[in-house]
Amino acid sequence: MVTADAATGVMLGLACGDSLGRPVEFKSAREIEHEHGTLTEMVGNGTWGQPAGTITDDTDQALCIARSVVEQSQFDPAGIARRFVDWYDTDPFDIGVMTRRSLQNLKQGYSWDEAGQAVWEASPEGSNAGNGSVMRCPPLAIAYATDLDSLVTVSRDSSQITHADPRCTYGCAVLNLTIAGYLCGEDQPLAMALDQVRSDAPNELVTALEPLVAGKAPDPLSTSGYVIHTLQTALHDAIQADSSEDAIVTAVNRGGDTDTIGAIAGAVAGARFGASELPDRWLAEIDEEAELRHLATALQNLGGD
Repeated sequence: MVTADAATGVMLGLACGDSLGRPVEFKSAREIEHEHGTLTEMVGNGTWGQPAGTITDDTDQALCIARSVVEQSQFDPAGIARRFVDWYDTDPFDIGVMTRRSLQNLKQGYSWDEAGQAVWEASPEGSNAGNGSVMRCPPLAIAYATDLDSLVTVSRDSSQITHADPRCTYGCAVLNLTIAGYLCGEDQPLAMALDQVRSDAPNELVTALEPLVAGKAPDPLSTSGYVIHTLQTALHDAIQADSSEDAIVTAVNRGGDTDTIGAIAGAVAGARFGASELPDRWLAEIDEEAELRHLATALQNLGGD
């Protein structure tokens, strides 16, 4: 049975990782250490010049998904795509290249399942499998935690809107299955997730993540925006951590794509440890806390638990 604390932990953990990582995005681990020692507090300014606790496109798009699922009582990819476009029209300070190009296609009349496909097909290897869809998909894991076949489908479709590469679509599925495993008390959530998609997912994705089940990982872990690197690092830090705070702080202080790796590590660790274990001092800085709590409860109710 999915608990309210775990469901809320997914949403708030994502936002905490996003917000802690935002001011140091693109900085190296050495630069972060020079400026902050170990960054453990929400700080203002830095990358993007925003106040402490400000969320980025990671949480903004997760909110788009969560609001749609709650209001429609189901996954509606066309509706989510429209919400992404409405958000894009607010001129967000942070947005990924593939996401921007896909949303521009949507504005020009492409359907939800064509816009990202066109961008992917026009993008060369090396710039066609970013992490812009895995960072926003965790709300679906709450609503579909007990229906794994549907969770795979909606996770992949949520990625298709902007990131059509199978490494991205199945990356979303693996991440959400792992979160669902923690929500439902699985002993080995990542192993379960990989078994669920092994016959269909890209071998590169499965092969990269399998060692994490046994606690092994590349050294050093990469903090690039490549979806497989992001999942390796974020899942490693969430699985090996002793607390949500430990997972998020470790992920963010690695440098690189700090907001997204922090957000994903936070969502997984939030499912594992619960919202009650997230630091109050972090939550106090996040303006969206109340809505994130409300949406988590509504998503949990949709899942029937």
